[in-house]
Amino acid sequence: MTTSVIGKPLPRVDGRAKVTGGARYAADFNQPGQVYAVIVSATVGLGRIAGIDSAMAESMPGIIAVITHQNAPRLPYGEHKSYIDPAVGERLHVLQDDRVRFYGQPVAIVVADTPDRAERAASALEVVYEAERPTVDPSDPTVTPIVPEAAAGHADTSRGDADGRLAGAPVKIDQIYEIARENHNPMEPHATIAAWSGDRLTLWSKSQFVVNEQAEIAAIFGIPAGNVQVICPFIGGAFGTSLRTWPHVTLAAMAARQTGRAVKLVLTRKQMFFTTGHRPRTLQRVALGATADGKLTSLLHEGSGETSRYEQFTEALTSASGYMYSCPNVRTQYRLRQLDIGTPNHMRGPGEASGIFALECALDELSYVLGLDPVELRRRNEPEIDESENKPFSSRSLMKCYELAAGHFGWSRRAPEPRSMRDGRLLIGMGMASATYPAYHAPSSARVRLLPDGTAEVAVAASDMGPGTYTSMTQVAAETLGLPMDQVRFSLGSSDFPPAPSHGGSWTMASVGSAIRAACIAVQEKAARQAVADQRLPVFGAALDAIEWTDGRLRRPGDLSAGQSYGEVVSSLGAPIEAEASSQRDKDAAERYSMHSFGAVFVEVAVDPDVGTIRVRRAVGAYGIGRVVNPRLAASQCTGGMIGGIGMALMERTVLDPRDGRPVNAHMADYLVPVNLDIPRLEAYFVEEVDPHVNPLGVKGLGEIALVGMAPAVANAVFHATGKRVRTLPIRIEDVLTA
Repeated sequence: MTTSVIGKPLPRVDGRAKVTGGARYAADFNQPGQVYAVIVSATVGLGRIAGIDSAMAESMPGIIAVITHQNAPRLPYGEHKSYIDPAVGERLHVLQDDRVRFYGQPVAIVVADTPDRAERAASALEVVYEAERPTVDPSDPTVTPIVPEAAAGHADTSRGDADGRLAGAPVKIDQIYEIARENHNPMEPHATIAAWSGDRLTLWSKSQFVVNEQAEIAAIFGIPAGNVQVICPFIGGAFGTSLRTWPHVTLAAMAARQTGRAVKLVLTRKQMFFTTGHRPRTLQRVALGATADGKLTSLLHEGSGETSRYEQFTEALTSASGYMYSCPNVRTQYRLRQLDIGTPNHMRGPGEASGIFALECALDELSYVLGLDPVELRRRNEPEIDESENKPFSSRSLMKCYELAAGHFGWSRRAPEPRSMRDGRLLIGMGMASATYPAYHAPSSARVRLLPDGTAEVAVAASDMGPGTYTSMTQVAAETLGLPMDQVRFSLGSSDFPPAPSHGGSWTMASVGSAIRAACIAVQEKAARQAVADQRLPVFGAALDAIEWTDGRLRRPGDLSAGQSYGEVVSSLGAPIEAEASSQRDKDAAERYSMHSFGAVFVEVAVDPDVGTIRVRRAVGAYGIGRVVNPRLAASQCTGGMIGGIGMALMERTVLDPRDGRPVNAHMADYLVPVNLDIPRLEAYFVEEVDPHVNPLGVKGLGEIALVGMAPAVANAVFHATGKRVRTLPIRIEDVLTA
């Protein structure tokens, strides 16, 4: 029997549940006698609440409670910071004072017996403000960039004399790049159902990090973490928006405690623009100096991102510039601009997606100044080691990615001159960019149970926002145990399961998958120990090193008999066999190697020269991500990332009214995202890459890198088509129209 399943493009094990409605999302866990809560959001961007008149709202039919800072319980808000939370500052203490820190901040919550009645009462609540004018534009001259406190030691990096060598470089460019604020906008809105039973709280809540939500809510309410259970078996898209525990979860739990009823709270699409984070607006400067033959002599990358005044959100905006290309003189600088806004949050490809846009567009600009093919320029600056840390890469297949993607794309057919390629009256452009993302790994645990019927149950407190976690983890367990896929049942999404890291940062497969592998090996060893002690089994009395599990059966090496299956061993013992194990990265390998995924993206666009419309016609990406557990899921991940990159490049922009910080396009009519008609032919390929250093499975993350290089590739293609360099995202019609 062949049981090897890793590397096969198997269909999703949860696919049927999703297409038939069997998959239950947070808002689907309706409870008996539940009531409904609606948040009232601040309509000023800064100031204080001068008064609240709740009489009319409270007198309306079906109203159960109106909770404001005036009557809300004083919550302990105990100390708690996960690595996913900003290291500096304090999270919003919802309904604990009269201050308004940003537009849309929750100022009240209305609870009623139906959603409609709660909404009507929320609209009737009268709130009077003493408003101040907020500062919401990071380019405002009154905003002074600050060094992020948590990153003070590495906000500035330098090797060589980047500024001096730039001044004397034979060829150089020095440009400013800007990226608009983006909001996540997944299909499933944030939702929480909260129910108390005595001093125990259950939350059915959309979360990419259930164990952290458990710990956060326990700290806020001052109760043991064991008294909180968070359940989230399915997530309808997230892109990072559900990594943190946002105020609506606290409000749902608060309302449930106040009313003594289960409370359901679902954010509106508009509210998701206020209090659940966003990709920060960034301003960047990249300057490159080079020799006449294209060797980089100097690289400067200065960047700043917006953050709230009450927390300091940081991301890896400039980090890739230190290792991406070979250059003896490099200086990077990272700053924050504190504004009267809600705290930003990680969004797919956080930091790298924004920083690589500036770096890769600058490389493209330099290639035209030098008269070099953009790929050739990058080849000439391929580093042998990570020059920022002075250590080798655990693996780096960027050159192979260029070759593979360029070949499938047909890059050799590109005419190098801008505005030289046409399809009828349309201007055709071809652009490319490199991509990278760290190969992260975090400690994780998992539990495996072997049952008498021969099946295995695997459980871990991970999440699945769409990449296929159920399927890929089932493959890892099936492969390790030597079982068919249909004999493994994998469960996730409950804080009662063994702890797992956040479902983000492209480390779920590496971290959770490695833990599942370890747990499977542990349960095999436990079953073998018990089997050799059981007189009823043929392996009784054998030394442990004289027996082995092969294709899910226990036998002595060379034994031609069928051996004993898991079910037979468990049935003989009379009880399931269970083991839990953990996995973490080898510290020696982490210190010796620089670990990253790499990729190359090639894009073709068509630009209408008369009206300025831009359409991506096709895209090809190639990625070096170590071992690919499921090529079908991996290709789907790449497709999703490319689509997100199209949105970043051409559509997505949250616009704030400077008078009050109100997002003026907080709805899907004016906040544009790619739809089916915007999606061209997208192709993803994977180079064969063996990396024994990153983790026991040899896998690297894919979810983030699939987006990282797309926006600069589109921008570079737009320049090739039009001859007009646009350094601000998203690129709009008016940016490419010739005056």
